[in-house]
Amino acid sequence: MSIEVFNESGRGEINEEELIDVARYALWTLDVHLSAELCIHIVDLATIEDLHVRWMDLPGPTDVMSFPMDELSPGWGRKDGPPTSPAMLGDIMLCPDFAQGQADRAGHSLAHELDLLTVHGVLHLLGFDHVTPEDEQKMFSLQNEILANWYDSQEERGVTFGPKPSGAAAFPSAADRDDTQGQ
Repeated sequence: MSIEVFNESGRGEINEEELIDVARYALWTLDVHLSAELCIHIVDLATIEDLHVRWMDLPGPTDVMSFPMDELSPGWGRKDGPPTSPAMLGDIMLCPDFAQGQADRAGHSLAHELDLLTVHGVLHLLGFDHVTPEDEQKMFSLQNEILANWYDSQEERGVTFGPKPSGAAAFPSAADRDDTQGQ
């Protein structure tokens, strides 16, 4: 699985290996074949605001945006199946400057917020959305399950990226996220 990170934000404290690991774990959990590829771009406020206005016709910056390419879904080219040709899932755009405010309000680290947003972005690349209340509940529940399991799997996988945060704000419901967006 090829995952590239491009840090264009000017923030050097971002752990790119952590973002790659959480994205890879999410894709593995969703049974995406190892030949899948994706890019994670870490951008500044001006860049994410431009993209938000241009592609979503929504004012102001945001935390994460996803741009799917091949619109693959969970189970595509099952990881235990025959080899498939490489497929570009798409791009995830993360804005740590925006995410920092969300992390501060939730009482957890920027690293955790970016991990959460990376899983959120992966789900969007695979066709999950939160347009209807039912889809929103399903997506956020799956996002939180993947992220919690990622933390729990670290010791077994021989990696450590930080302790699993506790508290409801660390694994928010869709309603919780709506309360903190754009404040």
